Amino acid sequence: MKAVVLDAYGPPSNLHYKDVRTPAAAPRHVLLQMRAAGVNPIDWKMRSGQTRDLFPLKFPAILGFDVAGVVHSCAPDVTAFAPGDRVFGRAPAAYAESVAADVSGLARIPDGVDFITAAALPVISTTADQFIRRAAQAQPGQTILLTGALGSVGRLALFCARELGVAVIAAVRSSHIDEALALGALRAVDPARDQDLANLGPVDAVADCVGGDLGPRLLPLIKPGGVYASLVGPPRGAEAYPSVRIHAFGSQPDPQAMLHYATAIGAGRLQLPIGLVLPLAEAAEAHIRGERGGTGKIVLTP
Repeated sequence: MKAVVLDAYGPPSNLHYKDVRTPAAAPRHVLLQMRAAGVNPIDWKMRSGQTRDLFPLKFPAILGFDVAGVVHSCAPDVTAFAPGDRVFGRAPAAYAESVAADVSGLARIPDGVDFITAAALPVISTTADQFIRRAAQAQPGQTILLTGALGSVGRLALFCARELGVAVIAAVRSSHIDEALALGALRAVDPARDQDLANLGPVDAVADCVGGDLGPRLLPLIKPGGVYASLVGPPRGAEAYPSVRIHAFGSQPDPQAMLHYATAIGAGRLQLPIGLVLPLAEAAEAHIRGERGGTGKIVLTP
């Protein structure tokens, strides 16, 4: 089969499209014919070596965690799926024509959802769901300030919070305020404008998808006993706010959450824009475009 192989940490040019051995379906695994594979920031962070202490790679390595495809074969102990099933989920080594996937991370693709959209969902849907429910500890009636609300994770986090009955204040660029309001944010502010932040009342939690210099400016907005949930590590200056609980986390596979958001998309209740679709052979270009930012969700197809 063809796959994109990384031979050493480094730039996107270290990704090579070539022939490799087709994997076998180990116990509790199925072998998928990949129809689409999502690209996520963790992919280029792993490729560059930025996360080598947390996620060391054994070379040659195949990247990717998002996959959608058709079941080709199943291990003898698998009864939940059968050859021909359309499935999606989180599985390692997704940048390949065939992917061995643990069934604990898979779900069937619901009606009305294509392979490209399904492949875009696994990591961002589980991340967004656990970000709001577990890290931000959102409860009905609370108010949350959400940064990066128009990103892939942010859109689903906003949807999740609204389903829980949480009022969301979206922190976005001024040019994106109307779009954030159209997605259901109660209010939208530009975090670059000090007056916008000064006009906010205290919030129960900050859900930060952006990081950087925002932390020290957002921490004072949180009520005593509130939460600062972050996808990008603890905010600077947190020690000055001992009453604020800091929750930085990493997400885990959750087929039920994936299916929930996919079903919402299939029913037209949620939209997930796809920024770019490229052939698997152009994974290096996908990383280049992704690292530049502003592309939206990127998906590879065989």
